[in-house]
Amino acid sequence: MQEHHISSVGLLASVAGALLFLTFITIAVTWFDIPAPWNIVVAIGIAAIKGSLVALFFMNLWWDSKFNLMLLVLGLMFLGLLVGLTLVDTLFRAEIVPAF
Repeated sequence: MQEHHISSVGLLASVAGALLFLTFITIAVTWFDIPAPWNIVVAIGIAAIKGSLVALFFMNLWWDSKFNLMLLVLGLMFLGLLVGLTLVDTLFRAEIVPAF
């Protein structure tokens, strides 16, 4: 039987501090004029880091079996594949010519 891991208060407080810092970075990025496609990339990158911290430490995936972590990574890769295929379909469509 596998033992449950109990996270220390200091670790959880430091992860919460990192999440608050990344939230401030998310707000601070809006103060700069980043070109059109890269502002979304920066925002999603920061959100991915914050989501990873929550999944790894608050949901205890860091200490859980690696099978559960593999399932999370495979699910995120499948989501990325679906979003990527949708973008390929919508970005490279021909212009619609109105009938009238």
